[in-house]
Amino acid sequence: MNFTNKHSLKFIFLFFFSMFYSQIYKNDSLRGNFTYLLKSKSNTLQPNYIHEELFSLQISDDRSFFISEKALQFDSIFLGELKFVDNGSKNVVDFRGKSFPKSTSNFMIIQTNDYIQYYRSLGMSLLSYKSPIITKWKLVNETKTINSLICKKAELSFKGRDWIAWYSSEIQFPYGPYKFSGLPGLIVKITDKKGDYDFELVKSLPTSSMRRKIITIDKSRYENSTLVTKNELDKAKENFNNNLSSSLENMGVKFTPEQKENLRLRQKNNELEKKGYNPIELEN
Repeated sequence: MNFTNKHSLKFIFLFFFSMFYSQIYKNDSLRGNFTYLLKSKSNTLQPNYIHEELFSLQISDDRSFFISEKALQFDSIFLGELKFVDNGSKNVVDFRGKSFPKSTSNFMIIQTNDYIQYYRSLGMSLLSYKSPIITKWKLVNETKTINSLICKKAELSFKGRDWIAWYSSEIQFPYGPYKFSGLPGLIVKITDKKGDYDFELVKSLPTSSMRRKIITIDKSRYENSTLVTKNELDKAKENFNNNLSSSLENMGVKFTPEQKENLRLRQKNNELEKKGYNPIELEN
């Protein structure tokens, strides 16, 4: 993508500056930093294909942030290019030659002791919806060692799936991957009983490495969002994906004929994937 028109550049720069420029919430001191591997069977038409993606769970004093590591890498590349323009080294935003990570999980989730908030950026809009924290866990008198951690078992029915979780009271954070929280210890592993979705802790940073560090996720990922219902967000996402090319062109993005064809093929693939879509939440 190459933005050369000065007026378009100014508009897009201001938009992305407000949406993506790295700013830090002053009270979010980093208390825990964990990496989870998601293995999922997200399409029933390809039952043997397992999608794998790493996610970051960053925990502050009173909330947690869950986001794809590819999204964090995207922000780093994007912001790096914008800063060249901001400091005068360039006068054109040029992403040619830049390799942006591709993620199928372009969302972020914040959990507190009171609510879960799901965020999704669609073009020029940042939408979010709130839902109650999960409380209906069934604690099971069973233990298991996972990645050198002694874990206890818990079960849950959530949004049409039955889940088995293993949590460790050795790590006293009541959080976990995705929207899962509310157990007396960090969730180390959680799997739905069909085997379609599995999150497992694969990395954690030592406490000593977090001294004086704070959450570095861009505030634009979660600040000043428009609060909607889950159904409204799902509908907006569908409309945006169905009109991806025109949505981006309305933002000032210019495409080569080859890029337009790639978008057309992407939209065609999206239509095919819808037929066997196997979401993590089967119910609203």
